[in-house]
Amino acid sequence: MADDELIIGHRNSEWTGLGPILEEDIAFSSIAQDQIGHALANYALLNEHFGEPTPDIIAFSRNEKEFRSSQFVELPIGDYAFSLMRHFLFDHAESLRYSLLTESSFAPLSSLAKKIKGELKYHVLHADMWVQKLGKGTEESHARMQLALNETFPYALGMFEPPNFDRELEGQNIFIGETALQTRWLEVITPILEHANLQLPSLPIKERMYGGRQGYHTEYLQPLIDEMTEVYRLDPAATW
Repeated sequence: MADDELIIGHRNSEWTGLGPILEEDIAFSSIAQDQIGHALANYALLNEHFGEPTPDIIAFSRNEKEFRSSQFVELPIGDYAFSLMRHFLFDHAESLRYSLLTESSFAPLSSLAKKIKGELKYHVLHADMWVQKLGKGTEESHARMQLALNETFPYALGMFEPPNFDRELEGQNIFIGETALQTRWLEVITPILEHANLQLPSLPIKERMYGGRQGYHTEYLQPLIDEMTEVYRLDPAATW
């Protein structure tokens, strides 16, 4: 969860100064800031409750093989339609994930989820508005959004790659599992997309882009990490 938030937060920050309109420039920058904040909070849980290194070390001292982010979040920002569709698919999944985690038996995670859930409400509202507006807009805007959906959907399914410990999480009432989350996600996004005159592509299971949860990534992640950690690597022991 933390790795997903950190990487997509970095990707979304790349729209700063490049948004198609000033309002969207600010919106994507704000969303990116929220996502990096969510990553920080999750890394802090790992540090405080499981003895992992501090958030800065976890975030900035690993190579691509050590990241457990989905391949979906590491893809380049592409055009605005691509980033907007990724925003829509990702934030709906995160909104549902954190809503479910408010009932988690792991109290620190449940408490954090209750805080993050409120921020994600606004991410989803923003994404829904633009998907509707562009999906039902001009012929060109509709075509661009449908193409973006076709391109992003196989990677989006990679967000629900089941980990080896999925059953353990379910058994201890920590989380309901990735398969159940994917089912709920599809139930939520499908009517929204249909209302925007957009259609989910039908894909065979083999086209789901799994691997990120096991440390297998695209060629895009390591260059992103190199850029993201450039200042940290100049002097890892520096204090500010």
